[in-house]
Amino acid sequence: MTMMMIRGGSNRVANTVMLVAKGLSGEVGGARAFYGGGVRSESTLVLPEKEKMKKKVGVCAGGENKDQKGIVSYWGVEPSKITKVDGTEWNWNCFRPWETYKADVSIDLKKHHAPTTFLDKMALWTVKTLRYPTDLFFQRRYGCRAMMLETVAAVPGMVAGMLLHLKSLRRFEHSGGWIKALLEEAENERMHLMTFMEVAKPKWYERALVITVQGVFFNAYFLGYMISPKFAHRMVGYLEEEAIHSYTEFLKELDKGNIENVPAPAIAIDYWQLPPDSTLRDVVTVVRADEAHHRDVNHFASDIHYQGRELKETAAPVGYH
Repeated sequence: MTMMMIRGGSNRVANTVMLVAKGLSGEVGGARAFYGGGVRSESTLVLPEKEKMKKKVGVCAGGENKDQKGIVSYWGVEPSKITKVDGTEWNWNCFRPWETYKADVSIDLKKHHAPTTFLDKMALWTVKTLRYPTDLFFQRRYGCRAMMLETVAAVPGMVAGMLLHLKSLRRFEHSGGWIKALLEEAENERMHLMTFMEVAKPKWYERALVITVQGVFFNAYFLGYMISPKFAHRMVGYLEEEAIHSYTEFLKELDKGNIENVPAPAIAIDYWQLPPDSTLRDVVTVVRADEAHHRDVNHFASDIHYQGRELKETAAPVGYH
């Protein structure tokens, strides 16, 4: 009898503990819902919530565009729906309509900075030296040449912008807009690459060459900028002068008929706000104008350093196209 009473009491205690545990779990779940807590992993969802998630996926995937899969995210970041001025759908995720512009093709393409100091001469010599293997490798394949050139040209703006960004954080000071200006330059050069990727498809060994050149050039330019920003910007100014020359030769080959003047890629038409019937020649023309603007910005930055001043003391040419 005593044993039966003990067992009965133990069962009652166990049942009580289970009821308390269930109540606590319900309160915790309710508090989580009340305070906006969410479930990060589907494996932790209870069955009804999993069914709701599946229904949501079905609704998103079965929208107007049958080919586009919907994305359900715990974090609530929804892709924005953007249209052009004429009301048609915007097709690009890599840039937005307000980032497009009409290139100023009236810029002086013949300006050249005459080297006067030792650093200037060394910067010019460095660029001229780098040109020889490029000429030897690409010959007159200007589409592939342009593609390779842009993989290099997009590096300096990113490196300089990154270093100025870190400097701004360390010193608790503004940059005068130069971080934005230099990152804009890097992005613009990258868009050149995205455009020429539509015209010239790189071969496997050219992709391998890009990896090698990028690794070497990034680290070399990083060290060069740390040691002497005025040398680094001057070198990029001369590099852009060489780019202008390369694109001028590209245009000559197009005019001679040695390179087919194919229709402009759709990405170029939207990015530079070109007419719908634009051709490759129009694209090369606006890209050359961009390089001339980058030439001016970097020679200007170098001149600021040569005068013993910091870039932040002079307003940056943000949006200079």
